[in-house]
Formats: sequence, structure tokens, C-alpha cells
Amino acid sequence: MLRGSKRPSRGGFRAVTVLSLLLAACTAGCGSTDREDAAAPDVLTLATTTSTDNSGLLAQIHPDFEKRTGIKVKVVAKGTGASLQLARDGNADVVLVHAPGLERKFVEKGYGVKRHPVMYNDFVIIGPKSDPAGITNAENPAHALMLIADAEHDFVSRGDQSGTHEKEQYLWAITGNYAEPDPETFVLRPTGDWYLSIGQGMGKTISVATEKQAYTLADRGTYYAFALSEPARTDLAILYEGGDDLHNPYSVIAVSPNKHPGVNFEAATKYIEWITSADVQEMIGQYTVQGKMLFHSM
Repeated sequence: MLRGSKRPSRGGFRAVTVLSLLLAACTAGCGSTDREDAAAPDVLTLATTTSTDNSGLLAQIHPDFEKRTGIKVKVVAKGTGASLQLARDGNADVVLVHAPGLERKFVEKGYGVKRHPVMYNDFVIIGPKSDPAGITNAENPAHALMLIADAEHDFVSRGDQSGTHEKEQYLWAITGNYAEPDPETFVLRPTGDWYLSIGQGMGKTISVATEKQAYTLADRGTYYAFALSEPARTDLAILYEGGDDLHNPYSVIAVSPNKHPGVNFEAATKYIEWITSADVQEMIGQYTVQGKMLFHSM
């Protein structure tokens, strides 16, 4: 059940006052932080999200960058929080992430040099096709989460301080005050055996949710990569989608050489110029899986 919650009505939801949401970056996820092979000027270390990696996008477009520049891209795929922490520690040259609040703080504190919008997609709530919690007709994504909580049907959370996890936390926060969302004041905290926080990336989260026939919040790109692969890696369906609250923008940021003089800032600058260029933006928009667009260019 939800701590302090009651079954929602169409008029609104009950909220519980708690401390501010924790946005501290963690180091959960996959990938290496070893930069021995990134010391050379012809290697660029990109810290990015598991969604850009799991979706297959980077594998599709990076050969073009390497061919044009002669610079090899070393991809370290973690959640946004962990990727930004790698950058703060000087273990990445550039980041490609999707958590605007964390990105702004990263730049404001001098670790990053300007944010550049790259692309966007959206989040979706996926689950068993039978939809045991009945979220298909929910009023909004927060209401959908409330219905899952009231049904106490399994929900798998990434729990890794990624951009997806941050979005999930935000949606729980506004369940109690959807008309005037205030994540730092109103938050409904999911508790119970039905709520599974696994500290893993998007692909693993979808796999666990599939095994348990549970609900989860996923980015559309990774979901399509799993659902439309041959053979399909998930039989879960999109049960709730749409609306501004599920918008999912991605930005690229170079790590500041003022903080870490050893970063490959020249290569990072070339990467940013490349990924925001018109022809690469077209490549991003044209990347599909079984005819489904995974990302929209800016």
C-alpha cells in the first residue's frame, strides 16, 4: 500500500508531507570507470544513460563520428545520476543524459560547459496486457501510479537515481497534489512487497518486470527496442502514455577543463558539434525499430 494514501477519486488524491526528494547521484549501473585507454587524444569517453545504449541508437550513429574525426568513442552506460557523478570525478569527457534538473545543477556548479539539447522521446508506463490495476483509463500518470499502488500489483523501479528514476519519483510526488505539483512538499511513498527497487538500468528493469508480469516506467525508445526485437524480449504493453509530465528530453554537456584539466575537451567539443549538426539530427530522427521512431531530433 501507499503510506498515508487512500483510494483516489477523480477529484484528487491525498498527500503526505515528507522531506525533499533525494536527488543525490549514485554509482549503480554497469560500465567501467577505467580511463587508461581514454588518455590519448583519439579516444573520447562518453558517460550516458542506459536508454541511449539499450535502444541501439549509439551503435547506429557513432561509426559516423569515428569515421569523420578518427576519434573512438568509449561509451560508459549508467543512469543519469551515476553518469554525472563520473563526470564530476573527471572520469568522462562528455555526458549525454536526460534529467534537466540534475543537468542544470551540474553546469551551475562549474562541472559542465553549457547544455545542448539533442533529442527527446517520452516515458510510458508498461505492464501486463490484462492491466490488473486498470491504469489504461487513468486521468494522468500520477493517477496511474496510484491505481497500481492501491491494487498492490508488482511495480519494478529502477531505483538507481537515473533520469527515469527521477521522473518516477516526481510522479509519486505529485500524486498527492496533481493540480499544483510541489515535489518538495507532497510525496506519496510506495511501500510494501509489491514495490521492487532493483538499482539497475532500463533494460534489466524491463526484463525483471517482464519476468514478474509487473508494471514499470520506461522510456519509449528502450521499450520499443525490447518489444519489437526478433524475438521479442518483453510481452509487456504500453498501458499509459502521453502528456507533458512524461516528456523526456536529452542533452549533451562537455565536462569543464577548468575542473578537470585532463579531460579531452577538444574531442568533447567535436562530439557536441557533430551530434547537434543537421545531418546527425536527421540520422537520429530516422532511427527506427520495426518502423517505430525511438527518438525525435531537436
